[in-house]
Amino acid sequence: MSSYNHTTYAILGILTTSCRSGYAIKQFIDRSLNHFWKISYGQIYPTLKLITEEGLAVIQTSSQQGKPDRHEYELTDKGKTVLREWLEQPIEQLSVERNEVLLKLFFGSHQSKQQTVYILQDYKQKLAQRYETYVSIENSILEHATDEEKDAEYWLLTLDYGKRTTVAAIEWCEHALQQFEFKERS
Repeated sequence: MSSYNHTTYAILGILTTSCRSGYAIKQFIDRSLNHFWKISYGQIYPTLKLITEEGLAVIQTSSQQGKPDRHEYELTDKGKTVLREWLEQPIEQLSVERNEVLLKLFFGSHQSKQQTVYILQDYKQKLAQRYETYVSIENSILEHATDEEKDAEYWLLTLDYGKRTTVAAIEWCEHALQQFEFKERS
């Protein structure tokens, strides 16, 4: 099996949904994957080019009056096989989170305690907003999913991970803020 990067596998996976054009893929990423897997707009078209060159997808071009031709991508049997083989492989490594708050906190002794508290409070607020976004996405999936929608179950499971880790991060913020309040009283 040829080895591709994770962006390639992500786009192969997206092509199993109703998203067929580069624009639709980008919208799908912005609404869903972007919460846990970043893919820039600039990566999409080179990846689509690669997967067509490798025979993992084919392009169907349709004319649009007054607009450029529309290119839609469809997975080939080879593309489906490559995706399935990748999905069946064990996870290579645990992901390492790049977290600006943790980086600033690590060097926090070089800033005022008030600034550290502000950063933690701001982070907690942003996490609460993220949680509300996840709830909104969950409600949308539940509202629009049909019994035949096999992806919805997996989307909800992925979303549950995001909700739970966000709740844990909010709890961590509360604990960290309590630490600073305790030290100020001492």
